[in-house]
Amino acid sequence: MCGIAGIVGLRGQPVEGSEIRSMCAVMAHRGPDDEGLYLGNGVGLGMRRLSIIDLETGHQPLSNEDGTIWAVCNGEIYNFRELRGELERRGHVLSTGSDSETIVHLYEEHGAGCVEKLRGMFALAVWDERRRRLLLARDRLGIKPLYYAEADGRLIFASELKAVLQPSGVERRLSWGALGHLLTSLCTPARDSIVEGVRKLEPGHLLVAAPGRPIRIERYWDVSFGPAGVRGEEEIAEGLRQRLEESVRLHMVSDVPLGAFLSGGIDSSAVVATLARLSPSPVKTFSIGFVEEDFNELRYARRVAERYGTEHHEMIVTPDVLGIVDDLAWYLDEPFGDSSAIPTYVVSKLASEFVTVVLSGDGGDELFAGYDKYVVEGRERRYDVLPGPLRRAIGLAARLMPDGARGRGRLHHLSLTGAPRYLAASTLFRAAQKRALLRPDAYDRLSREDPWRDEAVCLARAGGDWLSALQYLDLNSYLPLDILTKVDRMSMAHGHEARVPLLDHPLVEFAAAIPAELRLRDGVTKSIFKQTMRGVLPDEVVDRRKQGFAVPLGRWFRGQFGRFVRDLLLSETCRRRDILDPGYVARLLAQHDRGRDLDLQLWTLISFELWCRTFLDTRVPRFSAPAAGRPGLRLAGTQAVG
Repeated sequence: MCGIAGIVGLRGQPVEGSEIRSMCAVMAHRGPDDEGLYLGNGVGLGMRRLSIIDLETGHQPLSNEDGTIWAVCNGEIYNFRELRGELERRGHVLSTGSDSETIVHLYEEHGAGCVEKLRGMFALAVWDERRRRLLLARDRLGIKPLYYAEADGRLIFASELKAVLQPSGVERRLSWGALGHLLTSLCTPARDSIVEGVRKLEPGHLLVAAPGRPIRIERYWDVSFGPAGVRGEEEIAEGLRQRLEESVRLHMVSDVPLGAFLSGGIDSSAVVATLARLSPSPVKTFSIGFVEEDFNELRYARRVAERYGTEHHEMIVTPDVLGIVDDLAWYLDEPFGDSSAIPTYVVSKLASEFVTVVLSGDGGDELFAGYDKYVVEGRERRYDVLPGPLRRAIGLAARLMPDGARGRGRLHHLSLTGAPRYLAASTLFRAAQKRALLRPDAYDRLSREDPWRDEAVCLARAGGDWLSALQYLDLNSYLPLDILTKVDRMSMAHGHEARVPLLDHPLVEFAAAIPAELRLRDGVTKSIFKQTMRGVLPDEVVDRRKQGFAVPLGRWFRGQFGRFVRDLLLSETCRRRDILDPGYVARLLAQHDRGRDLDLQLWTLISFELWCRTFLDTRVPRFSAPAAGRPGLRLAGTQAVG
């Protein structure tokens, strides 16, 4: 696991090693074990390494035998042993035991098509000295990040946005389109970052750049939902068990200690159960909980830990998290409205004290239809029979009601149909609310782009039945933009690698071919996966309702956290930015104090303001890691199961 960085002079201009080093320095948390640099004619590649496989000789950048191909890779290639054997049979000489070294030799054989041979999570860069060509690629599901920008005739890329901002020529200007997406969906869009001109390479895509030629971007992988052949339920369940076991076995390859996150939900529990069966020693598992019992899942995690005899570790998060919000802004890289980043940060910190690698259960909701919103959409599709004039009348009635009035959101929802209805259910601030929230000039700039444009295109591209289309959308948007972003940033904040066995792409392709009626059956989410895990996991884990990784922010904001929120969002610093309307923000705070649930709206605004202070208001890079045990974060740790 690493942080990678690089610069290519698209006009042939030289690259200074100091610039690459500064990019790597701000990502030292991603790779605390080693640093590497390659400088060539008009190119520079750099990396920070977290040593996982081949601890002694796995130094990067890596090259082929004659030094004409160089590569850096962030991630893990799980089929590297199979690839290594094939390459050696074709005459290649590999000088290390590193999984990443296979990339340079695969490139020699297949060019840009080498990425299709890789099974794993990765963001990689390959420099071809003979052809004067750079290849960038990102894994199929977007587990690992990759940012890039064109500035002053150079292509600049890195694992994190803050690294791309280090070289001269990259201006720190707010992307209004990305801000609009943030205020709509809790996160920035798939292709653009919060900084104007800095983009993200999308999952399953590659980029090829060469001096004097236009940059080329293409998609090399996609998944298609829909039945592939006629199979019975038992055959499907057995196929899932086999592929899950194969994936977990591959994800266990490590030369450092390994464990697993355990939330007590079916996905992480399935990973832990499989890992425990394959591991020769007790598995280390890690869970966090809250004092607020209705948010606490620890009892379910303990049941799984007890059944499989894991070495189980827990922490309780208390409301006072003021000590880590600045750290969250730094490590998240972009404003991020999903408050579950807080417990993810905490459980990653806990795990990093015992292991270097953890397996997580992320991806199961997208693969097996685990979200309650799918059930809601299935139910609300019955209202599609309402005539158009009646829908318009209902919509007008909703608009005439004051913001926050009881029933207003429900009426607005009933006035919609198809993709707009589904997307509206996930909308944080609707257009009218954004108009009130933002200062006039800010709203004018932000409203020039449709924040749901890419998601609407994705839904149209999906085709097939309605459930498959929604899962395809979430696999391409919510999963990489929210879930995987959170897990990557919060684990890497502690120099800690998180792996996601459910997103092994052969398993993803198999799950996508399961008939929709087996994924969501009679209102039961993940029906076929629950059947698969029946008898493997305790029934109370299999049958429990999805809880989600929620945080009791609403209660915290009405308690000791309230003063901090007001001081931040109504501060003179925030007012001078002239983006948010302080009067409307004050009304949101007052409505929340009176009991209206606005915690995600407020957290998104907090995250945005903290990001502005961290990255827009200063160019001073932060190289030091956060101090351990800050007084603002109180954690009560227990070892529940030996």
